[in-house]
Amino acid sequence: MNKLYIGNVSAQATEEDFESIFEQWKIPYVRPFLLKSGYAFVECQDEKAAMKAIDVLSGKVELHGQVLEVEHSVSKRQRNCKLQIRNIPPHMQWEVLDSTLAQYGSVESCEQVNTDTETAVVNVRYSTKDQARLAIEKLNGTMMEKYALKVSYIPDEKAGPEGPPGVGRRGFNARGPPRSSSPCLGARPKVQSDVPLRILVPTQFVGAIIGKEGATIRNITKQTHSKIDIHRKENAGAAEKPITIHSTPEGCTSACRTIMEIMQKEAIDTKFTEEMPLKVLAHNNFVGRLIGKEGRNLKKIEQDTGTKITISPYHDLTVYNQERTITVKGNLEACTKAQEEMMIKIREAYDSDMAAMNLQSNLIPGLNLNALGLFPTGTPGMSPSVSSVPSSGAQGGCSFGGHPESETVHLFIPALAVGAIIGKQGQHIKQLSHFAGASIKIAPAEGMDSKLRMVIINGPPEAQFKAQCRIFSKLKEENFFGPREEVKLEAHIKVPSCAAGRVIGKGGKTVTDLQNMSCADVVVPRDQTPDENDDVVVKINGHFFACQLAQRRIQEILSHVKRQQQQQTKPTP
Repeated sequence: MNKLYIGNVSAQATEEDFESIFEQWKIPYVRPFLLKSGYAFVECQDEKAAMKAIDVLSGKVELHGQVLEVEHSVSKRQRNCKLQIRNIPPHMQWEVLDSTLAQYGSVESCEQVNTDTETAVVNVRYSTKDQARLAIEKLNGTMMEKYALKVSYIPDEKAGPEGPPGVGRRGFNARGPPRSSSPCLGARPKVQSDVPLRILVPTQFVGAIIGKEGATIRNITKQTHSKIDIHRKENAGAAEKPITIHSTPEGCTSACRTIMEIMQKEAIDTKFTEEMPLKVLAHNNFVGRLIGKEGRNLKKIEQDTGTKITISPYHDLTVYNQERTITVKGNLEACTKAQEEMMIKIREAYDSDMAAMNLQSNLIPGLNLNALGLFPTGTPGMSPSVSSVPSSGAQGGCSFGGHPESETVHLFIPALAVGAIIGKQGQHIKQLSHFAGASIKIAPAEGMDSKLRMVIINGPPEAQFKAQCRIFSKLKEENFFGPREEVKLEAHIKVPSCAAGRVIGKGGKTVTDLQNMSCADVVVPRDQTPDENDDVVVKINGHFFACQLAQRRIQEILSHVKRQQQQQTKPTP
């Protein structure tokens, strides 16, 4: 990466002009300069010299009335997947940059380059040439916090023999030690957690945590390598305010401890005598697994740390607030250790759920997962990288735009779980219906010894997804499935008997392909007697995403059959 391309060169420019410029700026180079019509090439002594030339000359130095453009010289063969992005705002957080880059494709690696500039520089590799090309087109010149990004190709070692040795995987530190004066972006955390730590603090201590002109919070941020958001404007008049801490797990714990120390000192100074426990906020989706079967996980954390831990009741949740408050009582050391242990469990639950979502979500076209509230993507201060779940993927499928038709799905749950789904005085099922925009009813038991109960869900595809996801999640939270056991349920869809053959396919090919693609068991029982509406049942069994994917594909087939029938019945002109 030592060879440079110099563009926008005047016809009057000479080799001596360039020698003078490079000597003036103390940029070591290997002679000679190669001048062409309107551009030139030069090879620098090393990569550091090449980076300096780009930083100090490109767009800044004028020669014969034309401002020079300087970038890495990359042959067309090596303009593949690798880019360099320069002039990144000095205090931009990694999660913001990651989210920005992810808009244009799948990023395989992203590393900071050490430079002497105030702004940051990163080398990025995308999965495909098209993604890299799109990123150059969209990002080059984009303004971020008053800085115009500069994006160019750099030699891609995968595209040919040239270029530096292979870079590390995404998330590893940049080459070389970070400079003491490098931008905040420079010290990418060892493993930036996608789940921030959220805590509640008494409103009267917020001022002490922020400090005079923000000095205290800035100091905490710097010492713990964290990004900390204090949500002062939330819940005006509330006795407590949430704080969101983005960092590595170690950084989150360190920042939390420092905040607790500040509150304890302030309590002494202001003669605040009430007990001041640590309060952690956690999205409800993860609380069941934090508690563990029969409360084992939570009991172990209490025993190991010498704390007393309580969790706000489930019925306090609303559609708009899916977080529960975990109150930890104990001394500073004990509370800090308990927070650390709890967040390990919460992050494990998050990673498990996101792995399942990422595996399948891009195969469910048109679904806006960000709006569903299944994960803490909408919580204030949440990292953008969390909410950048793919919203569409494979071609085809049922679009959720416009006015999609309502569907009916019969979902079978353990009979013992009916009370949990209904909730106290029917509150949970009412909230669930409202949240999902679906009609949800539980059918009467078929017999005294029936181990399963049928939930009848009626609504369009997005409502089906939301309702079914919450039901799967609820069964996991309430420990109807073991901590290492995946929630698998059976769903029934009624299809016209004339379309059953299309679902099965010639020689069973369609249903076999469907099973392989979705990882769900799909059965169209043979020799079924159609019901009074001439419908037969298709049975789908699997974990949530498998079940959803199979349902979407079957509905696709039914829509296709319906369109064909409508065309056949159209009167001929």
